[in-house]
Amino acid sequence: MHRRTAMKLMAALGVAGLPLPALSGRRKAPTVARGEPKAFSYAWLKGVAANLSRQPYHAYNTELPDTLNGLSWDDYQSLRFLPDRALWNDSGGAFRAEFFHLGLYYKTPVRIHEVVDGMAREIPYDPGFFEYQGERPLADLPADLGFAGFRVQFHTDYERDVAAFLGASYFRAVGEEMQYGLSARGLAVDTAMSGRDEEFPEFVAFWLERPKRDSAKLTVYALLDSPSTTGAYVFDLFPGRNMVMDVSAALYPRVAIDRLGIAPLTSMYQVGENDRRMDYDWRPEIHDSDGLSMLTGAGEWIWRPLVNPRHLRVNSYLDNNPKGFGLLQRDRDFDHYQDDGVFYGRRPSLWVEPKGDWGEGQIMLVEIPTQDETFDNIVAFWNPKRPLDPGQEHLVSYRLHWGAQPPRQPYELASVRATRTGLGGVVGQKREYFSWRFAVDFAGGVLAMLRDNAEVEAVITSSTGRVEVTSARPLSSIKGYRAMFDLVPDDSETPIDLRLYLKLGDQPLTETWTYQYSPPPLGQRTLY
Repeated sequence: MHRRTAMKLMAALGVAGLPLPALSGRRKAPTVARGEPKAFSYAWLKGVAANLSRQPYHAYNTELPDTLNGLSWDDYQSLRFLPDRALWNDSGGAFRAEFFHLGLYYKTPVRIHEVVDGMAREIPYDPGFFEYQGERPLADLPADLGFAGFRVQFHTDYERDVAAFLGASYFRAVGEEMQYGLSARGLAVDTAMSGRDEEFPEFVAFWLERPKRDSAKLTVYALLDSPSTTGAYVFDLFPGRNMVMDVSAALYPRVAIDRLGIAPLTSMYQVGENDRRMDYDWRPEIHDSDGLSMLTGAGEWIWRPLVNPRHLRVNSYLDNNPKGFGLLQRDRDFDHYQDDGVFYGRRPSLWVEPKGDWGEGQIMLVEIPTQDETFDNIVAFWNPKRPLDPGQEHLVSYRLHWGAQPPRQPYELASVRATRTGLGGVVGQKREYFSWRFAVDFAGGVLAMLRDNAEVEAVITSSTGRVEVTSARPLSSIKGYRAMFDLVPDDSETPIDLRLYLKLGDQPLTETWTYQYSPPPLGQRTLY
């Protein structure tokens, strides 16, 4: 996934006001009567998605004019939407919406509509919406060109976005830091399946409901389509210290899906304190997220630091009715990044809060090798144990929280503040064999209340190998504790699963730290 090209874009179709049979079977997006209002409701949209699922899938590819296909990155950046043409610019309400122009990597038009009092009207493309100051001339653009997506501003700052929907089914949002970072998706299909290409469902049309004048909520509807499934989505956006999104989806599979991803999150991790495999850059850390946090149905808090692996990794965490999960950016110290350009320390965390019972399944974490920060290489999602039956309606709903601090944290337990790794062994003594050192810092909970000689114990388990040189001692600089141990792997390169938590007597003091360590080949286990 190339984050600067809005990932892999697919085709789109126009749907507002069309009779249901017209939603499929055409190679190009059909035209609609410009400005003609049609009755709209979420029930209607679900009917459209259900009907569409009973038709063969077609990609609605559109050839863009040469002047748009050949744009450079700088020229595309020069295609600026004019703020005074924003949707609801003169409504006196709290929201405005601007549209993304097609061109460069954004070659699939989506239809965008406004909904007012239950009536939907398509917003036609107008070149007058945009100001262009690029070097390559733009001319003879078709009147029905369409848009690539849209962005949303809030009355607290009309110059910066609070959310954007652009490319396939990707969308992003910000909290009070007003800093973009990781993305969410409407759906993931066959992510990291061996011998199979991933499928990227796309939002092919949007309906933006005009907010009430005094409302701080924006409602967005979307139609999703892909070879495997269709879907009707509704998003309720509530900007604030954390951007809260209530998401409801009705899915209508065309076929059985081997690996379905609900509430998929996409992020980037290149280098950090625990993984310096790609540390050629002058900045100490480069990542949008540093860990996967999970609150299981049984109430256990789990923290899994992210890595940039040498090979593709797929980890699964079985659960029943999970209470939440998310990709977080816990480390927010500027000194740890030294990045005054894209400000990784300000990137939002994203927490998924399921609504209702999700049943049995697994939280899946996919980590893909990457050489630089322009590639999203981290994916996390919920994979239900029971596949969705084709030809049936399947409802799912959840709440997304975008911001520096997730709404639920292990306040009663200490949480992981840092994970560091390096060569093991005892300082001053010759190393006779290879081992790998882990230093895990915990803070919060009751750790600051413990007496100096409290008998805190590090509980460590490993799937293979041998654990030695263990310790758990106070770390006054963070009013917490540091657990340390060495892992001695066997001669294989099989990944080793690790678990760690601190306890006092029988009382757990911390969340559970989990990790997957891949030993280097035998010939690369340097002892120095």
